[in-house]
Amino acid sequence: MKKHLGFTLIEVIVVLVMLATLAGIVAFNMSGSLKASKIRGASKELVAALRYTRSQAVIKHEEQRLMLNVTEKSYQAPGRPKVILPEGMELKVFAAESEIPAEDQAGFRFFSDGSSTGGRVTLIYEDRFWRINVAWLTGEVRLFKDTEV
Repeated sequence: MKKHLGFTLIEVIVVLVMLATLAGIVAFNMSGSLKASKIRGASKELVAALRYTRSQAVIKHEEQRLMLNVTEKSYQAPGRPKVILPEGMELKVFAAESEIPAEDQAGFRFFSDGSSTGGRVTLIYEDRFWRINVAWLTGEVRLFKDTEV
């Protein structure tokens, strides 16, 4: 009897099913990873906007305010367009009473010496949160990231 070299149809189908399963697992993990990096990036952008607002107050020698809207899940730095946070992200703000003009709005005011009204912003996504602290005395903005709830 003559021996044939090659693969049977069943062997080829089994390998293709294994490759498709592996590709599906990799794609699923990549989509979660991309979403997590998008959320992480949004928190870093908010920190950058707060620091920008502080620097503008110092440079221009006048008060500057960054406003947050909890309902819209957005914020706006002075002279910049409004930024809307990624879908699924929750926003909580703890700010000075004088910086809360409405129930769904709050702000952080920075003064010409770099100090601020202070407070905290918490960005929550699923079981993780990123906390941004704004020191009232120095105006320093710090990010505490990727902590489990």
